[in-house]
Amino acid sequence: MSSLNKDILKKAFLNMCTAKSMAELYEANFKQVSKYVHATSRGHEAIQIALGMQLLPQDYAFPYYRDDAMLLSFGLKPYDLMLQLLAKKDDPFSGGRTYYAHPSLRDADKPKIPHQSSATGMQAIPATGVAMGFHYRESGNLFAEENKAKGNEQNPVENFTNNYDASVHSEDSRLRGNAPISVCSLGDASVTEGEVAEAFQMAALKQLPILFLIQDNGWDISANAAETRAQNAFEYAQGFNGLEAITIDGANFTESYEALEKVIKTIREERRPFLVHAKVPLLNHHTSGVRMEWYRDDLEEARSRDPYPVLKKQLLDNGFSQKDIDEIEAAAKANVQADFEKALEAEDPKPEDLFTNDFAPTPITEEKGERSPKGAEKVVMVDCALFAVEELMRKHKECLLYGQDVGGRLGGVFREAATLAQKFGDARVFNTPIQEAFIVGSTVGMSAVGLKPIVEVQFADYIWPGLNQLFTEVSRSCYLSNGKWPVSMILRVPIGAYGSGGPYHSSSVESVITNIRGIKIAYPSNGADLKGLMKAAYYDPNPVVILEHKGLYWSKVPGTKGATSVEPSEDYVLPFGKAWVLQEIWKQENVETLTIVSYGMGVHWAMNASEEMGMKDQIEIIDLRTLFPLDEETIMKSVKKTGKCLVVTEEPSNNSFARALSGKIQEECFKYLDAPVMTIGSENMPAIPLNSTLEETMIPSTSKVKDKINELLNY
Repeated sequence: MSSLNKDILKKAFLNMCTAKSMAELYEANFKQVSKYVHATSRGHEAIQIALGMQLLPQDYAFPYYRDDAMLLSFGLKPYDLMLQLLAKKDDPFSGGRTYYAHPSLRDADKPKIPHQSSATGMQAIPATGVAMGFHYRESGNLFAEENKAKGNEQNPVENFTNNYDASVHSEDSRLRGNAPISVCSLGDASVTEGEVAEAFQMAALKQLPILFLIQDNGWDISANAAETRAQNAFEYAQGFNGLEAITIDGANFTESYEALEKVIKTIREERRPFLVHAKVPLLNHHTSGVRMEWYRDDLEEARSRDPYPVLKKQLLDNGFSQKDIDEIEAAAKANVQADFEKALEAEDPKPEDLFTNDFAPTPITEEKGERSPKGAEKVVMVDCALFAVEELMRKHKECLLYGQDVGGRLGGVFREAATLAQKFGDARVFNTPIQEAFIVGSTVGMSAVGLKPIVEVQFADYIWPGLNQLFTEVSRSCYLSNGKWPVSMILRVPIGAYGSGGPYHSSSVESVITNIRGIKIAYPSNGADLKGLMKAAYYDPNPVVILEHKGLYWSKVPGTKGATSVEPSEDYVLPFGKAWVLQEIWKQENVETLTIVSYGMGVHWAMNASEEMGMKDQIEIIDLRTLFPLDEETIMKSVKKTGKCLVVTEEPSNNSFARALSGKIQEECFKYLDAPVMTIGSENMPAIPLNSTLEETMIPSTSKVKDKINELLNY
């Protein structure tokens, strides 16, 4: 006899019957449903339902693409899942944009599900970010006022998202055992991903309230565990000190429910991480497009571990009759059939539905506040950013800063976070391990729980490990969740070459970043712009990357004094997508005129070249300030006036953002042009050498820009 009450067993069996009926219906109607790829939970249902039945609305869950039984146990209907199966307009998760069982949910009465991608294992970092957000909210008395309130509607503390109920993070919630947890569902094959290790490391290091549920069916797609894994997830977890792990039979509902009940209770009360390794059979295809009969040699053994007859017997052993069971099965089957017929008739998206929710609306649309307060002293660019972050942290408790070496001992390798840890404490300004993927991807979870993280990678050269998270999770979250989960974060990236930084501390990466849709990108040339854009980025509900040229930080490079600024006032904001005509000229019929379009260091080369040539009346200079959104209107208006255009970049120009912009200008202004639009950038070599002569030869300069101006004016 099970210790579980009959209501739990009955509800679990109904969910399992429903999930099984859905898998069977999809197989019976394969031609109708296989237009879009799907995977089902068949064989995994017991552990999924055991988990789903125990989560609360304040919990956050990151299911993966085989977790439809888990979603049913959250309270979703077959119809909801079928709308996504058929990519219908009213798919409640994504509006027909993403695959079956790729949920994103923000219903008040259900666990919250931020968006996650199909890339296996990638959800581990955002899920751990949620738990880190919980940990931050519960650290010290940072959010004491919120914890006393019922929610932010009655909360005197100004909160960025204004829709996160922080009352669940009280000591009372912990003692009552209903403090929220984060749940990350993973297949055992995905645990070999390096980014999963980053998540485990941080969960163990910070002792975060997260449950990693590992569903181990012994397979990747066609590769099995013996050929791809040196150990299973339970054994792997032993290497992370502070991550407690258990292994269970995930095909036995009662064992799964009782084991998870203890684990979840412990996490709610003790606020520490657990891993549950659940052995399950895979009784259906990997996906509808990869059929099990093509490669599986263990199907009979897998069917012998089917969770369905196990749960049916547990019902019979607990007083249910065969008639009771038959009725539950029949009701589930009829409900699934009715929902399928209804879903087939549902409306498809219209072409115009493609163009919604790529970004959430930002409140910052106009330049406001005092840019150059009277009597204020000029400060270097790095200090403008530092003061902006300090002002934000002082005003907003949900603002925090983390990355490598930004903590109290150093305050950043460029001193860009100096004094912040001392002023705001180690809970708000802290060092991370060398984990660019975690630094970037954790912001998805932090943002989801109403926080505003400012994070940084130490040099642009080291952004590459973080690109996976930036691309798959951060940039697509708003669009693929149909607007429910924009990721509000700022990623600071010191960039560019100066002073013999060598091949791993000098790169420009903007062309790669600008090819990621769904993020905003700033690249300021001076301190006032950096401060105004930093403030605008904070109040923007979307992800923002700020590229900060380290050669401009202290204006140590000759000819960059223009990067220093009178520090703008605290309320100064500069909207994205507004270029600055830094040097404006008038239309002239009898003199050759030219527009230079640039950003970052290129602006200084352009200004210096114009001055040294005595051509300030002939050269109009546009500082883009932001690379996305891009102020095309200002650019085109200028080029149509001057008739010639030079785009200046520090990147090697082949296949670059600058070259693409040149092409766009040429396309739109062709009939106004007196010469081809030209581009000048670094030499097209694989890296910037350490030797100062080679570095100087590699990158542009005022002198090189002057030569290019002469070439263009004399064309």
